[in-house]
Amino acid sequence: MTRVIAFYDRAVALAAGRVPEAIALLLLRLALAGVFWRSGLTKVVEGGVLQIDPLQYDLFASEFSGLPLDPAIAVPLTTYAEHLFPILLLLGLATRLSAGALLAMTLVIQIFVFPDAWWPVHSLWAAMAAILIVRGGGLFSLDTIIARLRRK
Repeated sequence: MTRVIAFYDRAVALAAGRVPEAIALLLLRLALAGVFWRSGLTKVVEGGVLQIDPLQYDLFASEFSGLPLDPAIAVPLTTYAEHLFPILLLLGLATRLSAGALLAMTLVIQIFVFPDAWWPVHSLWAAMAAILIVRGGGLFSLDTIIARLRRK
């Protein structure tokens, strides 16, 4: 039994290292960014550079009518946020800010658009964003590089 416990302790110590944590945070950033990036792609005209699909305004007015914002504001705000913050997450730049913005979007979606989707969808997005807010982008992020340069 002592050998099993010692093996477990070594495995936990290895998994808790800086590099495994950095890999996990990178995967987490990719996963959360992917969710919102794919959503953002549905809002733009294919082949256009951030050209909003006019149908989105009708969709927001009818399907997402619970939003407290006018579609004229909500559509561009959502579209640009769903492109900007995932890119920042991928780069690990302003990770905490980006994750916070995506958490806020998740809560707005949960409260005003799809209130029945907390479990399992929105709870997972919220958990991913919360971890990134608390832990940051990790070793493989521009945030870490910038922090090192600032310390010098």
